[in-house]
Amino acid sequence: MRLFPSDRYELPLPPGHSFPLSKYRLLRERLERSQTQFSFHEPHAASIESLRRVHEAGYLERVLTGTLTPAEVRRIGFPWSEQLVERSRRSTGAAVEAARASLQEGTAASLAGGTHHAGIAFGEGYCVFNDTAVAVRELQAEGLIQRAAILDLDVHQGNGTADIFKEDDSVFTVSVHGGRNFPLRKVASSLDLPLDDGTADEPYLEAVDQATRAAVHEGRPDLLLYIAGADPYEGDRLGRLAVSAAGLLERDRIVLDAVTRAGLPLAIVLGGGYCLDVEQTVAIHAATMHEAARWLTPPTQADPSHE
Repeated sequence: MRLFPSDRYELPLPPGHSFPLSKYRLLRERLERSQTQFSFHEPHAASIESLRRVHEAGYLERVLTGTLTPAEVRRIGFPWSEQLVERSRRSTGAAVEAARASLQEGTAASLAGGTHHAGIAFGEGYCVFNDTAVAVRELQAEGLIQRAAILDLDVHQGNGTADIFKEDDSVFTVSVHGGRNFPLRKVASSLDLPLDDGTADEPYLEAVDQATRAAVHEGRPDLLLYIAGADPYEGDRLGRLAVSAAGLLERDRIVLDAVTRAGLPLAIVLGGGYCLDVEQTVAIHAATMHEAARWLTPPTQADPSHE
């Protein structure tokens, strides 16, 4: 299974910053030590052309030249630097690479990304560019796909993704998230399934099953992109849900079973994870990758029930 890490590109942060930067390196190192047949590939930096397919020209120019306003910098949550631009382009490129590889091999993953708060003309919540949106637009432009579905199972609503595709029927967006969690202002996805604080495994998995079925059957995609957030976990400091690690693994199996039955390629990106003990977050992400590798099969002719 092909994996695309981007942790080697530095992101300078001030002391005490709350973003768990180390999880990306720790995850790659953990997967490199495993006996699973992973192959690791350096992602390209997303091209300016590909970013322009998604993001408004003025916003993109301000990011690239370091002329974001103080309010825009605060909204993103990272101080601007040339390294921020490079890492953001690389992690976006990783999503493009994973999407393209999944068309060939069935499943592939970016070991970063899930930057679903970045919209057409804004960045937000540690998201500069919207990686899954750029991947969809790139593959559509190349004629490799016509339709896509983005299944967002991060605990925070994918407001940026919804903003980008709100008037595009070729992309079906689904978000299962904490209804009272960040962002305060949601943007309507094709389907939103908000959950109450404290939601545990059983109702969570019911929502995941509903969301996955909708993504596959209503979205009728040529490719499904899966944002596999670790932050619905009961031990996550920002999640506010009560889903166990076993419940998150069952979530992954629901998604993998659905795409396997439908003969769909699957591209995975990480999404969030904010445990005080970063190793707990890393273990959840690693379990997703191992489970995906176990299910890995090339895309086949779709089951008739998919139509």
